[in-house]
Amino acid sequence: MWEIPALAVLMELRSRAVLKGMGKFELQVLYARAMTRLWEKIERLRAIDGLRIADFGTRRRHGFLWQDWCVQAMQEGLGAKFAGTSNCKIAMKRDIEAIGTNAHELPMVYSALARTDAELAEAPYQVLADWHEEHDGNLRIILPDTYGTEGFLKNAPDWLASWTGIRIDSGDPATGAETAIRWWRERGEDPRQKLVIFSDGLDVEKIEELYRQFQGRVKVSFGWGTMLTNDFKGLVADDRLAPFSLVCKALSANGRPTVKLSDNPLKAMGPKSEIERYKRVFGVGEQKAQEVVV
Repeated sequence: MWEIPALAVLMELRSRAVLKGMGKFELQVLYARAMTRLWEKIERLRAIDGLRIADFGTRRRHGFLWQDWCVQAMQEGLGAKFAGTSNCKIAMKRDIEAIGTNAHELPMVYSALARTDAELAEAPYQVLADWHEEHDGNLRIILPDTYGTEGFLKNAPDWLASWTGIRIDSGDPATGAETAIRWWRERGEDPRQKLVIFSDGLDVEKIEELYRQFQGRVKVSFGWGTMLTNDFKGLVADDRLAPFSLVCKALSANGRPTVKLSDNPLKAMGPKSEIERYKRVFGVGEQKAQEVVV
């Protein structure tokens, strides 16, 4: 039995300006609709044999209790197909696995601390060399897109190909996965033994599509974020509860600005002059802009 009833969620969220003035029954109906929407998604995902999916929705969630409710719904609806949550507190509370990968902030900080262009070019690999010393197994997941996936993999040291898998977090997800598969083959690795974690702008339709496309070619997994823990689109007037893109990144290190380029130029972060320098150092060519999906 779920421990967080709908009314507890309402009490947590009612102070929001967008919810002020709504009556008790209006609020109950609002969250009943959101719960129904999520459950219908879970029922669709349940039909995917071999699915492995985790909650990556902490950063853009509707609220803590709502995320906790979503995790419980995933537990009940998907059973063993639900791999865990990136929220350590909820993982502890619900006795499920705390799951995630290394993040963009690490290469951003290492790169900001680089004193020369040569050191800058090596910074993303130094991050993973240090990570390699500390972690193994499922924690050895490459996040290659901080300064462009193509260039990162082209210049990557051979030992990195032995890692467990790759997380695809920007750009076209199918293109990113095909790039990873090609890279593993070129490095003498069997892609069927490698894990690909898709985690950018996912919802049920895209999850279904990517699973069909890559099942059997790699081990497919998903980190489901905003549209798991914050899908209130169209549920109130003027769509005032629709999710928006919220970014949490390091801005500087030792007074030096950080930069993130991504595989999507619309996600680039940092001073313009530094963005151009990083593009030159990392050999980032023409990029295809894609709408940023929260």
